[in-house]
Amino acid sequence: MIDGVEVLPLRRFADERGWFMELRRESELPAPTRQTNVSFSRQGVIRGLHYHHRGQNDLFACLQGIARVVVLDRESGETFTIDIGDDNPVAVWIPGRHAHGFEALTDLLFCYHVTEEYDTADPDEREIAWDDSRVKHLWSTKSPILSSRDLDAAS
Repeated sequence: MIDGVEVLPLRRFADERGWFMELRRESELPAPTRQTNVSFSRQGVIRGLHYHHRGQNDLFACLQGIARVVVLDRESGETFTIDIGDDNPVAVWIPGRHAHGFEALTDLLFCYHVTEEYDTADPDEREIAWDDSRVKHLWSTKSPILSSRDLDAAS
């Protein structure tokens, strides 16, 4: 496992109405979170790889569907990947110094808890191409749907 990355089990409590799940408990995290974001991604989307120059940490959780999380230790080149979501309800803590991203293996709803608030005037994100030689073999797709920023990183 890459230094600082943690996989945290999430428990679903289901009944005839649906299910309930606690997404985070601050006392169990290495650092408190300050902002929560939710995204919807269509199958085949890759978001990332990004890392945080000033060290923002992320807690990833897939709320619906299945996501492949990919983490790259930029210093050692070590990689970590895990499929999370419907079949594997876990959250993944990722120290911001590591490049990280995810692929939508199905249409999905994804949640990011982060340790710093986003600053549009001075964003703390840097990109690494999704098809960097250290990680390109970890994705299930060879032709992902990318944002313009992620596409530029791959150029």
